[in-house]
Amino acid sequence: MGSFGAGKKGGGPPPSWLMRAGKSADAGTGPPTTPAVTRIAFLGRTSTEDQQDPTISIPRQLRNCLNALPDGPVIVAYFYDIESGRKDLSERGRGRGHELMAIPVPRDGGIQDLLAEAEGGQARFDAVICESVERIARRTYYGTLIEHRLERAGVPLLASDEPIVLTGRTARSATQVLTRRVKQGVAEWYVLDMLEKSWGGFEEHTRQGFNVGKPPYGYIAVKIPHPVPAKRAEGKYKSRLAPDPVRGPAVEQIFRWRAIDRMTHEQITSHLNADLVRYPPPEPPDPSRALGYWTRQAVRDILKNPKYTGHMVWNRRATKSGGGKHNPPSEWIWSAEPTHPALIDVELFVVAAEETPYPKRTRGGAGPNKNHPDTAHTYALRTHMVCALCEHAMFGKHRHGVPYYCCNPSRHLRPEGHPATLYVREDRILDGVNRFFLARVFGDERESLLYALTDHQAASAAADQEHRAKELEAAIADVDKRRSRQVRALELSDDDEGFIREIRCRVAELGTERARLVASLETLNAERPPTVDPTLIRALPMGQINLAGLDHELRFKLFRLFRLEVRYNKLSNRAHCTITLTPEALPTLQSELSASGFVVPPECMYPEKRKGTDRNNSSSVPILTVPPVGHATNPPGVDLRFHGGGHFEFHERYVV
Repeated sequence: MGSFGAGKKGGGPPPSWLMRAGKSADAGTGPPTTPAVTRIAFLGRTSTEDQQDPTISIPRQLRNCLNALPDGPVIVAYFYDIESGRKDLSERGRGRGHELMAIPVPRDGGIQDLLAEAEGGQARFDAVICESVERIARRTYYGTLIEHRLERAGVPLLASDEPIVLTGRTARSATQVLTRRVKQGVAEWYVLDMLEKSWGGFEEHTRQGFNVGKPPYGYIAVKIPHPVPAKRAEGKYKSRLAPDPVRGPAVEQIFRWRAIDRMTHEQITSHLNADLVRYPPPEPPDPSRALGYWTRQAVRDILKNPKYTGHMVWNRRATKSGGGKHNPPSEWIWSAEPTHPALIDVELFVVAAEETPYPKRTRGGAGPNKNHPDTAHTYALRTHMVCALCEHAMFGKHRHGVPYYCCNPSRHLRPEGHPATLYVREDRILDGVNRFFLARVFGDERESLLYALTDHQAASAAADQEHRAKELEAAIADVDKRRSRQVRALELSDDDEGFIREIRCRVAELGTERARLVASLETLNAERPPTVDPTLIRALPMGQINLAGLDHELRFKLFRLFRLEVRYNKLSNRAHCTITLTPEALPTLQSELSASGFVVPPECMYPEKRKGTDRNNSSSVPILTVPPVGHATNPPGVDLRFHGGGHFEFHERYVV
């Protein structure tokens, strides 16, 4: 720490340069040398400890305040902070940056301590002095608020770069007040102008593909000499991203585990920690904080980072103003084109970036729950059964030796009409799901059924579109009639200017409304009914399968790869079954189907698995995705209605 106890309240004696004639910094300990002595508190601030030097800035501010004071007053207390002046006042004065360095100025506290002492009624000081008013705050509102609170407590605020007149209490002229307000406004403008220009610089820096900060896991920084000669002479540089030959493959594997194998963050973390040589754990910017193993947060950060698609992205986190919080994707700054080699494609990122592959209140994995050693049963559709009434995952339960799926949410989470507890037998659900796969996934009629579902949806959409178009046309005709009536009234009106003005305003309003309706009608007419591409489902083999007879691990993996979801509605006594096919999952899916007894003929083999096929070849099978907005698939779906005896009635519905 400093020579006289920086960071310690009322620290030791000041250095010699603080001692001036009639200005003992220890004047508060004894009687004043003259009756006219005024006790002053010093208030300082410097922005950051990493880009500025508080050990120089704070003493300089104090020296300027001492030089501005007339003979007689003494500084008896020292308050300063190391923080941004743009923070809200409630967040000010709570940092601990002053403890990290030896600042040769004692410290009695920060801005909050100063205000508390001034407003407490027993302050050790009669006035507060700062180097300049912008040191108080970089926002005019907070600067004037602090000044107002001090003056209301009878403590005037002085500035070393303003005229100082001490007549018992400081009296400021109108010109001084105007000057101070102008300076505060200029200070706030300066910061905002600097931030705007800095923001624009970062945007252009991102669009040109230069990285900011530590390279993400899987990449290394390639240093490029700074284009500005002066900065280049100082050794400064810019950096682009290049794949890390050791860690890059780990990133691709993480995304494939998430998007294709539908693993949870916990499962991926376990796989990574099982082989730390093949998957080296990430290292934080501060090596001393390295854990030496993978964490769920590290996996989550990788899956959420769009830089792996080859695009440079900035402003994903509010590191300065928001305490590191994540900004919404709408505020991210993207490069228009890829600027560095991609480790994954956009389609894989979109699928893997989903928050969770499983419903709420459930876990991944097919085996028994290790957290409950008494677990005696496993359930075929665990993690895939959802209660359509409350959107919660249904859990397995045995009753009289028969497996059921159950849902009993707490009272405050239970929607109206939801029974306190509801059950459905596993064998009945699994039988319906098995028939669903036989008919619509592996059956020889699957394409015609898929087209029938699409045609049904298209017909329904066309009927709805026609109905909406007729409503819009009727609304346009009604507006035209009202406009005609207003025009006739205008023709028959006298020379009443007020009445004429009202009619013209109403005609203008109707014209605006008509333009809006016409635009809506044009947009509606431009819409096209949904179409279907059966390429993905054609890549699956055809044949018979008995899901109930499959090995539990294999069945769970197949359901996960198909992204099966069964939504059961107790009120209608129906279950809706849906699968989602993705091109990334097809090779693994075909391999697992072969293991389950299916023979995948060459004509069904997905092109990525055919010998000599380039996955980036534009002539490959179309990928059913729309990057980077979202991921569009063509999952077939049916409603399964329960009847007595466990039978099902199929109700077709196409799901997008």
